[in-house]
Amino acid sequence: MQLDSVIIFLISHPEYMKSVIPHTSNHHTFTPKVSVIIPIYNGENDLPDLINCLLAQTYPRHQVEYLLVDNNSSDRTFAILQTTAEHSQIHIRPIREDTIQSSYAARNKGIRSAIGEIIAFTDADCRPQPQWLSSLVVPFTHPDVAIVAGEITALPGNSILEKYAELQHTLSQKHTLAHKFYPYGQTANLAIRRQVLKKVGLFRPYLDTGGDADICWRILQQNMGRLEFAPEAIVQHRHRTKFPELNSQWQRYGRSNKYLHQLYGVDLMRDITLKEYGYKLGRWLLKEVPKEALKLTQRKASWVSLLNTPIGLFTGRARNRGQKQAQLSEKAKMIEWL
Repeated sequence: MQLDSVIIFLISHPEYMKSVIPHTSNHHTFTPKVSVIIPIYNGENDLPDLINCLLAQTYPRHQVEYLLVDNNSSDRTFAILQTTAEHSQIHIRPIREDTIQSSYAARNKGIRSAIGEIIAFTDADCRPQPQWLSSLVVPFTHPDVAIVAGEITALPGNSILEKYAELQHTLSQKHTLAHKFYPYGQTANLAIRRQVLKKVGLFRPYLDTGGDADICWRILQQNMGRLEFAPEAIVQHRHRTKFPELNSQWQRYGRSNKYLHQLYGVDLMRDITLKEYGYKLGRWLLKEVPKEALKLTQRKASWVSLLNTPIGLFTGRARNRGQKQAQLSEKAKMIEWL
C-alpha cells in the first residue's frame, strides 16, 4: 500500500487510530481540590520540619489547602501556625479545636472547614515526602474508590527501639490493610472523598484510638466505595525511643482492639500466659542469643536482631494490658455529621 493510501485510510478510520495509539494516562491532569487536615497538640518542635515537607509537595499549590488544627496546645503551636500562615507560599489555614481533647475531634473541625473534594490526613510528627499528595490522589481517578491509604515508613533513627520498629515495619499500612475483618488505613496517611463523609458521618470525636479503622469500616460496610493502597504515597513517621513511650503506644493498640471489639465484634487478641512468656524467654536465651551473638561477631546481624524477642514480648504484654483495661464509653460511640 502506498503512503498516500495509508494516510487516507487512517483519516477515514479514526477508530483504528484509537486502537493502535498507546493509551496515555490522564493522571497528570487529574488535580481535584484537596484539603489536608493535620491535628496538632503541643507540636511546636515538629512544625518547622512539617511545614518544609508541605512546601515541598509536588501537587499544584493552587489546588490544595492545609488545615492545621491546634487541639488545645499549651505551647506556642497556634501562634506559630498563625505567623507561618501569614508568610507562607502555600495555603495554610490555622484552626482551633479547644472543646474536645481528641485528635478525631480536631480532624472533624478541619473537615467542617474544608472545601476540597478529597480530604487527606496526616499527623504533625509525620514527614510527607514530596510526591505524597500527588500519589495519594491518583487512585481517585476511579470513581468507585472512596478511600486511599498511603504507605508509612520510619524516619531514620539511632536508638535500639527505633531500629526495632523499622525492622518490624511497625507502622506500615500493610498490617492494617490485611485486617481480617475489613482493611483500613491509618490516619497518618489516608484520604477520603468528602462526598462519602457526608453520607457515613465523621470521626467519633470522643474516641481516643481506633477511629481510623472505625471510619473506614463504616464506609466499606455501607458499600460507599472501595479502599485502594497507594504505596508510592509515602510519609515517614518518628518511632518511639524510650520504653515508657513504647509501652504507651502498644497499650493504645490494645485499647483500640477492645473498642473495635465492642463496636464491631472483632476478635480480641489472645492473652499470652506467663508460662508461654517463660518458654519464649528461655528459648531466646538458650537458642537465639548464641546464634545471633555469633552472627553479630561476624557482622551478619545487629543488636536489634539480638533483642527482637524480648522487645516483642514487652510490646505484647503492653498491648494485652491495654485491651484488658479498656472500656468503650457511651459518649465515645457518638458519630458527628457534616
